[in-house]
This record gives sequence, C-alpha cells and structure tokens, in this order.
Amino acid sequence: MRVLIVNTSERTGGAAVAANRLTEALNNNGVKAKMLVRDKQTDNITTAVLPASWRLRWNFLWERFIIWMHNGFRRENLFVVDIANAGTDITRLPEFKEADIIHLHWINQGMLSLKNIKKILASGKPVVWTMHDMWPCTGICHHARECKGFHHHCGQCGQLQFPNEKDLSHQVFLQKQQVYNTAPIHFVTCSHWLEELARKSNLLHNHSVCTIHNALNESLFKPTDKLSARKQTGLPEEKKLILFGAVKTTNKRKGIDYFVEACNLLAQQCPVLKEKVGIVVFGNHADELQALLPFPVYPLGYIRSEHEMANVYNAVDMYVTPSLEENLPNTIAESMACGTPCVGFHIGGIPEMINHLTNGYVAEYRNAEDFARGIHWILEEADASALCKAARQKAIASYGENHVAKQHIQLYEQLLEKENKHD
Repeated sequence: MRVLIVNTSERTGGAAVAANRLTEALNNNGVKAKMLVRDKQTDNITTAVLPASWRLRWNFLWERFIIWMHNGFRRENLFVVDIANAGTDITRLPEFKEADIIHLHWINQGMLSLKNIKKILASGKPVVWTMHDMWPCTGICHHARECKGFHHHCGQCGQLQFPNEKDLSHQVFLQKQQVYNTAPIHFVTCSHWLEELARKSNLLHNHSVCTIHNALNESLFKPTDKLSARKQTGLPEEKKLILFGAVKTTNKRKGIDYFVEACNLLAQQCPVLKEKVGIVVFGNHADELQALLPFPVYPLGYIRSEHEMANVYNAVDMYVTPSLEENLPNTIAESMACGTPCVGFHIGGIPEMINHLTNGYVAEYRNAEDFARGIHWILEEADASALCKAARQKAIASYGENHVAKQHIQLYEQLLEKENKHD
C-alpha cells in the first residue's frame, strides 16, 4: 500500500509535525508513505517537494491579496482565513500517480486550491482529509469560535471587515460544496471535539467523519532524569520550573495575556513562590516575556530539534498552555509522554487529553484565576509522582505511534476494499 500525505510544510506548525510523525509511523508499520510539501526543511528522503516555480510564491500572494481586498484593505485577520483560490495541480506528479491513497492534511496558504482538490477527487483515488482545524468544514475560517454559520451556508462572517449574507465566506462555502460533491471524502479529526463540530457542517453531510489522534514517538518523548535534563538545557537546578511556549509566544490567541495574569495572581497570593518558581519559555519573542512576568524568565528561543524539546519537557515541573483556540496540541501529548503534567483551558480537544486532577489540570475557559489555581495545585498540592506516572500512561495509550498507525491502516484498507468493490 502506498500513501501520499499532503501538507503545506514539512516541519513548521502543529499540522506539519503531526503529518510528519504519521508518515514515519506508517513506514514503521509496513506502509510505503511519502509526504508531499511546498516548504521542505530537511533532507528526509520520504518527503517530496513541489517543483520550484515562481508560481508557488505567487499563489500565496494572490490569495492574501484577495482576502486583503475583501477585508477593506486592512491587515487585520489576514491570516486567520483562507480561500484556496490558487495552488498547484499535484495530480501530474509521479508521487501522486504511484499512490493508492491520497491523505490531505493542512493544505492552505497556496499549497492546494479548491480546483486542485476537485481534480484530486476526480482522479478516483480514495481521499482521506485530516482536519487540524475547522477550515475544511467552514467557508473560510480556521476557528469559527461561537459562530454557527457553517451549519448552513456561512455568510455574515465576523472575521471579515464588511460581513454580509453573500460575503467571501458564503462564496467560498458554495465553492467547497461544489468541490465536495465530486466524490466521497473521508474526514479524520484529531479530537472528538472537532468531530462533533464537523458533523454539524452542511458541507460534510454526505461524507464520513471519524476521530484518530495524532501519533507520537514514545521512544523519543519519555521520562528521563530531571537533574541531568536541567544541566543539558542550562536551566537552574533548584527552582520549580513552569514551561510555556508557542511558535510566536506573544500571539494573543495563544493566551499570553491570561498566562501573565495568572502568574501575577500567583505572585500576589503566594509571595514565597517568587523565590521558588521560574518560567521557561520556548518560541520566537520569548525574551519579551521577561518584562511581563513576576518570576525569573529563562528564554530558550525557537527549538527545532525534537530531542532538545524532549529534554526541555523533562527539565521542567509542568507545562502550561493557556491557548484560546486549540484542536489537539502536540505539545500537551509530548509533555505528558515525558511524564510532565499540564495545565490548559477547557477548550477544543484539551479536556480529552488532560484528565482533570488525575494527570493535570483543566481550567475554566478564559479564567486566569482558575488557571493560577491549576498551576499552584500541581506545584504545591498534587502527588507529583502519581501525576507524572498518570500523564505518561495517558499519552502512550492515546497517542502511541503503532496504535495510531494501525488505526489509519485499517481506514485505508476499508477505503481500498470499497473502491475494489465498485470496480
């Protein structure tokens, strides 16, 4: 069986990491899997890249221009929506022709257009599409938040400057509807939360939807000696360390304001923690947090190496993710696999990952006080040994590489069997 996994980037972003890990997991379980990307960051032979062309840059810029124009020439929300009006026809590539299954992941920002997707569906090859956010089931947005427009036909989009019944979100919704009618698509969501939302979309009514979690290399992300990990990462040996991070740490959607507020509450309510606690930050702009937090900050910058990241998880006492929009964060799975408990808001798939007061703490959404309570509970009240053990057990049971690979293989086999019957 040959599977082609299609994603915009090879390594950048959560979807890229998940798609890359799935490729590796499938290959380790007897499937010949390849990734096809626009942006390649490694020399991995299992990753193919789109042929170099000026069109790749043009596709990205043309889509942004149309969004910018429809948004009243404002930059606000320029990257929170996508319209897939330009992309590359991959059906002519040898990697596509030799594949038995086409598995789409995050294909936005000029990778594939809706016309390209229609051509993929018309090829007759079975198509699986893993949803890493809501975009496949909405008109243009990646996170609909409280909006329910995608239940029917979109329009009046709150993420556009001039929303109306026939706005850009409605137009793209209708285009998607036409494309999706070409052939069946099997949608896979990474969380049950997203599956529930996807099933409500009018776009997906005639397509199957199921949940399969992202894969995780449990041999890499595993518990190691904390003191040794701190020495390797250059972190203080005597402090209780809280880990926070994102590609861009100052991104408001990653909840930085709530984290800062929670830390200030902790420092006010428990002044003794000022001497005991340190904040470890990974990601771009990490050094900017030093002026915002009441505890010492240890900025690590952007970490590309998974081995280095595993060391960081092992060096800290907990990982926090105050993100306001999430599906199934790879970082939580990674941290838990290293035996490091997490605190997160009750949003998206996070409550499916963290079992409240068993392997971590799930705080009330947008409640900085409860978030601070969760941090304090892990640092000062919980049984650290039991918490770490439970976190590791949950990660292996839910996201283990072989377990996730076998679920995908079973799905592929079902689709191929169905295709053979039709033939």
